[in-house]
Amino acid sequence: MSTTARPGAVVRLVPRTGAVIVEPVTYTVREVAKLLGISLGSTYALVRDGTIPATRLGGRWLIPRARFHAWLDGVTEPPAATGTDGRRR
Repeated sequence: MSTTARPGAVVRLVPRTGAVIVEPVTYTVREVAKLLGISLGSTYALVRDGTIPATRLGGRWLIPRARFHAWLDGVTEPPAATGTDGRRR
């Protein structure tokens, strides 16, 4: 029996030259919840009421990546209260 250690398997951390990295076409509700930083239950509620664009396929909700990012880019925050409305605070 040899006492020489055999090298282990080579692990590639960088894709090979010419490798194609495929981006997902859809997100799951769980992935969108993580992206938005909100709970899974809140994300499901937003999907069900149509706030977040999604498609039901069988028993699963799928959120098309392009539509989700277009929706997210179009979401505007309400103007912050500046105290210039003449009322005392």
